[in-house]
Amino acid sequence: MIGFRIKNKTLKQFFRPIINFGYHLPWAIFWTLYYRWPTRKLIVIGVTGTDGKTTTSNLIWHILTCAGKKAGLVTSINAKIGHQEEDTGLHVTTPDPKKLQHFLSKISQAGNRYAVVEATSHGLDQYRLWGINFYLGVITNITPEHLDYHQNMTAYANAKAKLIQQSQIAILNRDNDWFSYLELIAKKNHKQTITYGIKNQADITIKKFSHSCPLPGIYNQYNCLAAIAAAKALKITDQQIKKALESFAQLKGRLDPVILGQNFKVFIDFAHTPNALENVLEELKQQLPKGKRLIAVFGCAGLRDYHKRPIMGKIASQLADLTIITSEDPRTEKADKIANQIAAGFHSGAKKKIIVDRSEAIDFAIKQAQKNDIVVILGKGHEQSMCFGKTEHPWSDHQEAVKAIKKILPK
Repeated sequence: MIGFRIKNKTLKQFFRPIINFGYHLPWAIFWTLYYRWPTRKLIVIGVTGTDGKTTTSNLIWHILTCAGKKAGLVTSINAKIGHQEEDTGLHVTTPDPKKLQHFLSKISQAGNRYAVVEATSHGLDQYRLWGINFYLGVITNITPEHLDYHQNMTAYANAKAKLIQQSQIAILNRDNDWFSYLELIAKKNHKQTITYGIKNQADITIKKFSHSCPLPGIYNQYNCLAAIAAAKALKITDQQIKKALESFAQLKGRLDPVILGQNFKVFIDFAHTPNALENVLEELKQQLPKGKRLIAVFGCAGLRDYHKRPIMGKIASQLADLTIITSEDPRTEKADKIANQIAAGFHSGAKKKIIVDRSEAIDFAIKQAQKNDIVVILGKGHEQSMCFGKTEHPWSDHQEAVKAIKKILPK
């Protein structure tokens, strides 16, 4: 059953729990025991959610280290053992149990007291995080994503909720539509709950905890509040939290500016979900000078949730002045088919262009930009490869943007 690929969707759904329990769980147990249960001496903070997981995880780690605590970190873009950073080689997911327990073992052996672990819905559903003794479980938000795997939003939310079921304290976003559902699960499992929010009454709010953080956008305000809630639960002082937030640096591939002296702005961002795309485009729209254009370049990954493709097209057509639809890890799907599915969501009259070759798409967007326009290249962010067929090819949005900008700069 494990040795071949199940192509029928109905069969996949039928066999998935069997595979998870019969294969993934024993594998996780084996590697947890092999590395001698590395989290038994660690205070582990787990962070999940549709968007904001990586930023929130890094914020919590940064606050802990600034407060003088020895802490390790494992996310989908980086792993840190103390202040030493290691390449995880991950592709937007929780690592397999062997790699994860190896990282956690190194964190523990290095004398760290804390570990911050980013948890994806796939990782939680497939028992990759089995054996981790979570103290805090942070859920940033739940919006539609990965429905090709989970099939419906309730199943997706239940996968995320596994984190708080495995934690002593649940930290929840009071403003998210799934808050009441998650709070009920926390109560049923007798978990202490700490809430944060901006719009609704919560334990941690901007009014109750005034602070300064250089990260742009309301979505990053939520990430900061989640990190504040976690830090306070860990007994970090308010002064230490505020000082740490002020010194936090923007993560690679998260509204990452590319500055080479051009007279317009260029950003690289990882946004690859409808919610993240909307958040980033709305934030940049607010920064846009009157009469100037927001130019977006993005695609959708192949063999992933195809339902979101026209939704993201609709969002781009409403917020961007010009959209270039391109490839983003098409895998074994046809890139032009994915692009057309995205384009189907655009409202009539919205300016768009399909350029399947991502390098050409970026080059075209840069050439279209005029003084004080904003170009944002979305979907790949920090990633260093792009998948065509079943092969990962070297790729960097940042390098492609630099190359394109240099072409239009005066010699």
